Amino acid sequence: MYTESEVLDFVKEEDVRFVRLAFFDITGRQKNISIMAGELERAFRDGIAFDASAVKGFENPNRSDLFLHPEPATLAVLPWRPMTGKVIRLFCGIKYPDGTPYEYDSRYILQKAVEKAKAEAGIEFKFGTEIEFYLFQLDQNGNPSKVPFDQAGYMDIAPDDKGENIRRDICFTLEQMGIIPEASHHEEGPGQNEIDFHYSDPVSAADNNSTFKWIVRTKAFGNGLCADFSPKPIADEAGSGMHINLSYKVPEKEDRPEIFDYIIGGILNNIKDMTYFLNPSRQSYLRLGEFKAPKYIAYGRENRSTCLRIPATKGDRRIEIRSPDPACNPYIAYTLLIYAALDGIKNKSIPPKEVTENLFDSDSAASLKLDLLPSTLEKAHKNAAASKFITTYLGKEFIKKYGI
Repeated sequence: MYTESEVLDFVKEEDVRFVRLAFFDITGRQKNISIMAGELERAFRDGIAFDASAVKGFENPNRSDLFLHPEPATLAVLPWRPMTGKVIRLFCGIKYPDGTPYEYDSRYILQKAVEKAKAEAGIEFKFGTEIEFYLFQLDQNGNPSKVPFDQAGYMDIAPDDKGENIRRDICFTLEQMGIIPEASHHEEGPGQNEIDFHYSDPVSAADNNSTFKWIVRTKAFGNGLCADFSPKPIADEAGSGMHINLSYKVPEKEDRPEIFDYIIGGILNNIKDMTYFLNPSRQSYLRLGEFKAPKYIAYGRENRSTCLRIPATKGDRRIEIRSPDPACNPYIAYTLLIYAALDGIKNKSIPPKEVTENLFDSDSAASLKLDLLPSTLEKAHKNAAASKFITTYLGKEFIKKYGI
């Protein structure tokens, strides 16, 4: 947890020559500008200007000057760059020239949600993600193909699993950048992989999510491959999900078992309206309902066919949200999950009876008459646009800008 002065000292002592100031467009796509190390003090003091009219979702020619303000606690050395003349990365807040936070900065939107949860409910959330991705070969011109790197299946081993060494390299790089990997393995699809990393506070978790995808793409390219985080890159194979694990902590005197139920109820009540942001591409809706990707709005203990699963963990009140995919903006996904949890606590939302049946069995699912997640991007957008919950916390203009 560096301070500004400590970062400046680090830059001088560790031969840092370049500083990458990272931020995100409204869909969660990472952007950056590189400055020379000597400009960092000015960046902390005044910010670094950029043309917001050229960034997706920020377009506004009348107010195109925005400023990046680096956050010192997010310092990380890029270990794949030279160690002589190091390159570091800092995530930034986005502000208007007068210092007012930019309202469509998704990182700032998440920070506000975290503050509201702490101030109004005394609750602190933690998030951890399990992110799936495909590795594809490059064609003879060096462009991505749809030819999988291998033909291995779930948790297969080398030599069938050709991704073993790349995952190892990714895990080492994550560690070097301060992210703690927990497990990695081959997934169901040919060339499909998964790496899980340690949970953290919401903003750090979203930062780690974005850093993870950057590392994976970088390491894949360095090995002559393409990493694909789209939700359904191969029509007849498993889609890629981004399972979000949510846990929480409240003051001991206010820690009641029913809070856990209220959080489940709040998420279930609002997940249909949130789906546009949790599954933001047309491809997303080809994934839901197939290969362990849920489509029914329900929860169950240890039940992977429901969109919310309560894992079998000792002493850990954790909820796994299984419907999101890697195309989503993690800052907005975590924001909405926090507000849905708070909505559940506020309204004492009792969840429906937990589901024990296998919802991937069409006969079992039909007999329960459960509500469904939206089946297309258009339906998801319609739900979000008409949702009081979404407009309260994101606003109609954000929904309009978010379209992908």
